[in-house]
Amino acid sequence: MFHLRSLFLGASAAALIAGAATAQQTDITVALQLEPPHLDPTSAAAGAIDSVLYSNVFEGLTRFMGDGSIVPGLASSWEISEDGLTYTFKLHDGVKFHDGTTMDAEDVKFSLDRIGAEDSANAQKALYAAISEVNVIDPLTVEVKLSEPNGSMLFNLAWGDAVIVAPESIENIKQNPIGTGAFKFDSWAQGDKIELSKNPDYWGTPAKLDKATFKFISDPTAAFAAMMAEDVDVFSQFPAPENLPQFEADPRFQVLIGSTEGETILSTNNKMAPFDNVKVREAIAHAIDRQAIIDGAMFGYGTPIGTHFAPHNPAYIDLTGMSSFDPEKAKALLAEAGFPDGFETTLDLPPPSYARRGGEIIAAQLAAVGIKAEIRNVEWAQWLETVFKGKNFGLTIVSHTEPMDIGIYAKPDYYFQYDNPAFQELMTKLNSTTDDAMRTQMMADAQRMISEDYVNGYLFQLAATSVAKAGVQGLWNNAPTQATDLTAVSWAE
Repeated sequence: MFHLRSLFLGASAAALIAGAATAQQTDITVALQLEPPHLDPTSAAAGAIDSVLYSNVFEGLTRFMGDGSIVPGLASSWEISEDGLTYTFKLHDGVKFHDGTTMDAEDVKFSLDRIGAEDSANAQKALYAAISEVNVIDPLTVEVKLSEPNGSMLFNLAWGDAVIVAPESIENIKQNPIGTGAFKFDSWAQGDKIELSKNPDYWGTPAKLDKATFKFISDPTAAFAAMMAEDVDVFSQFPAPENLPQFEADPRFQVLIGSTEGETILSTNNKMAPFDNVKVREAIAHAIDRQAIIDGAMFGYGTPIGTHFAPHNPAYIDLTGMSSFDPEKAKALLAEAGFPDGFETTLDLPPPSYARRGGEIIAAQLAAVGIKAEIRNVEWAQWLETVFKGKNFGLTIVSHTEPMDIGIYAKPDYYFQYDNPAFQELMTKLNSTTDDAMRTQMMADAQRMISEDYVNGYLFQLAATSVAKAGVQGLWNNAPTQATDLTAVSWAE
């Protein structure tokens, strides 16, 4: 009896100790496929920088939440003038940079002026082109004047490209980023990992974790091995969707499936015959079986779309019915357009699996209605040169990962060369409108317009697929911007 009781007490004590150990875990290791080229989000197009630093180390006046909404960041509130040309931001009091210096209106002016400077290397400089001047009213009040109304300005200021930096630390920002966030930068072992630690003097809600390590694992096979061995706690944007069912079946892990900003499309050269004929573009849309592409190329992960807009955006409308899979209708439309026997074209495919795997499926679907698409596999550098810059293509597949980028359809010289004055006018009106209800209506009109014009073949929204240990909580499901926001992440007790 005594022996049994001892065993029982020993087991209970072990369980208590194990429970305490789990509750006390305050560090996390997050794996990413891509390593940042440097650590300044305000001077590079690489989303990998935001993947590590957005919200964790650097903050802007506004910020994205996991559902894509825009909330106050370093600005506690703001007022917009009736003409939409003056934004007055009130800043939080008591905010300090990680080096102990005060963050105030002078730093906001420095950061925004730096974006628009002649020698600016900011990748999204065009988003802030309307900012004509930035004035310091007092240490906690800054006035931003625009040359023309821009209803997207609060959204644009939430991008990683507009985070607030200090003149005192700007010289070494690429190697030693100093921000205002809930975590501060500790070290970077290039080719291996970046280490962050909790900012004890954070102005807002403090981080629940004491330490965060970002490890870089580019190979999908190595990614699978690292996760299965529990060498990492989270793999953000896990690169091998075929392995996800194995993780879903394993109680040690959770699989987080959400949406990204990546509209994956069959881009069509609207200026090149026969794609300059809307009936041909409509025929292509009806020749495509989106679900077969999602299942075959993405192992079922992805949300069908019928226009260039993210389904998780509150202004999204479902227009997939406009381009339902209907091969007979596709053939009839081709005949009406003067191509009863179809035609030949090219299909340029960059490296991602959504393009290479998806392209094989789409080529077969097009062939079934008489369109023979010659597949040309290209590397990214070649794609940028020949397709994006050179516009030398018939069809191509690419995922557009910038947030809410329907405005690209208002640029006639953009690579798919859609030129519609009515759409351009609508985008001009949208940019000058700050009323939320009116903006929502205009975004719906814009979605319908490009869907009805069958500008491109709208395939699916790229899925956000992350794998984490079962006890991790507070991660974003969706990816409204390319970020791994750890500010609300903790371990379940």
